[in-house]
Formats: sequence, C-alpha cells, structure tokens
Amino acid sequence: MPWFVKIEKGLVDKATFDQSVPAHKQFVRDLIAKGHQAKTGYWAERGGGMLLFQADSMEEARAIVAQDPLVQNGCVSYELHEWKIVVE
Repeated sequence: MPWFVKIEKGLVDKATFDQSVPAHKQFVRDLIAKGHQAKTGYWAERGGGMLLFQADSMEEARAIVAQDPLVQNGCVSYELHEWKIVVE
C-alpha cells in the first residue's frame, strides 16, 4: 500500500485545537486498527504537524483525511502528498 502524508498548519488557538485532540487520537487509533499504519504528531515549535498513513490510492487518502476531526473542526489547513520511499 502506498504511503501518504498530510502536512498540517494550525489555524486556531491552542485551547480550541486541544478540544479536538482526543477525537483526532481516536481517529488515528481507528486507522491503525484498520491496517493503515498511521502515525501522527506535531512540530516541536508548535503550529502544525503531520499524519503519515497508508492507503490504496490518493482518492482513499483524501477520503480518510476528510474524516479527521482536526480537518472537520477547522483546526488545520493541510497539504496531502503520496510519499515515495527511496530507502527502507
């Protein structure tokens, strides 16, 4: 399965963002349970982060990202890219 990366930029203050974090973490746990090998995290300097996951296609990746509570609640803008691994 190809890898995809959602690179996020925060749009709201931390207190507002933090309200969506528990649902986002559950969303990622659900992706892991479904075999998408998802990982999520934020930049040390704050203000954004990344979601790395596997999907069958860009279309599926877009559908997955659309379900992310951080996206649904307007907490982040993002770019979505298919990641081509060169060395494993």
